[in-house]
Amino acid sequence: MLNRFASPISSLLDARADGHSLPAGLYTRDDVFEADLDVFFMRHWIYVGLECEVPEAGDAVVIDIGKISVILLRDDENEIRVVRNVCRHRGARILDAGPTVVSKLVCPYHQWTYELDGALSYAPHMGKDFDKSCRSLKPVQFKSIGGLIYICLADEAPKDIETLDEVMRARLAPYDLRNAKVAHQVDVIEEGNWKLTMENNRECYHCSANHPELCVSFVDLDFGFDPESLSAEDREQAEAHFAIYAERTKAWEADGFPSATVEQVRDCETNFRTQRLIIAGAGESQTEDATAASSKLLGKMTRKDLGDTHLWGHNSWNHFMGDHAVTAMVIPLSADKTLVRTKWLVHKDAVEGVDYDLHKLTHVWIETTNQDADLVARSQAGVSDPAYEPGPYSRFSERALDDFATWYIDRMRAHGY
Repeated sequence: MLNRFASPISSLLDARADGHSLPAGLYTRDDVFEADLDVFFMRHWIYVGLECEVPEAGDAVVIDIGKISVILLRDDENEIRVVRNVCRHRGARILDAGPTVVSKLVCPYHQWTYELDGALSYAPHMGKDFDKSCRSLKPVQFKSIGGLIYICLADEAPKDIETLDEVMRARLAPYDLRNAKVAHQVDVIEEGNWKLTMENNRECYHCSANHPELCVSFVDLDFGFDPESLSAEDREQAEAHFAIYAERTKAWEADGFPSATVEQVRDCETNFRTQRLIIAGAGESQTEDATAASSKLLGKMTRKDLGDTHLWGHNSWNHFMGDHAVTAMVIPLSADKTLVRTKWLVHKDAVEGVDYDLHKLTHVWIETTNQDADLVARSQAGVSDPAYEPGPYSRFSERALDDFATWYIDRMRAHGY
């Protein structure tokens, strides 16, 4: 690891002004990209998938992150495992990226064969004295939080993941994500740095002008506004909205549904925010008309009026509603390219065309993600222009961006940059 005072990256970190966006090099430079992978995707907990993606023994999903590849699978004892996708013989990849079904993990190069728990069971022509017991696939630390799989690729994993687990266990329990299924998945490659992708997601300053489909069910006031810029009528409407919020949150919590805002966004290792948000309009789901997309509700849900339990992490965002859930994972591909993988979840027994319409289920977030991809590309083009200089965040609508940038700088410095 480079000493931060000797690293040219340190000057960029030092140049960041409070309340302002990051210096250009932190979005554009290849050495910063490699440092980001090292710090935020190898040494912190990251969201990579779902238990329900591997419902039966032998189900597996391969996730590639930079030069690293991991296998999320379910073993013969019905337990979740996460192992490195690297054969212990000469390092060949065992499985290709994406989902698959296997009875054993067989390296295609020399047929070294591993059980689903990662133990090496067959290594031809290695001699009688070869000890297979010390050549198991390397395990990866993971934690299932309500059915969401988080991994940490470092030897020493941040311990404050326990706060996220404690907060989300009760919030996610009614949705029973372990008994959901992925109804649809879309991968979008955004032409921008991963931090621009995350910043764009963490504010709704841009929503009313760019996301007509989402704004049917989304209330942009929830993400801040300047009260002095509002007319008396709009200010009165905003005050009424937040009065309803307080009343609704109190009622939800009285009914046993945790709803209040919980943030761990500064002075921490594991960055997250959660809150139960009111859904606008019909109030049921993030669809074109804000009504439920699936008649078969998730898990133990019996109500459609419980809003949107949202959860942010530093490489993910999630929305959990009575009828379906949307999860998005962010994986950096280069300094100016980012993969956004979005999945729509429904009850495992829901039948397409009977219980839900796929277009209604997916339309809002397909459109929103495509619109965001355009905005991120515009942002990347702008920060790459010599005319760019870091601009001020709105203290009303972009406080979360200031939190994120501050956390980013602090974590980079904590790891020696």
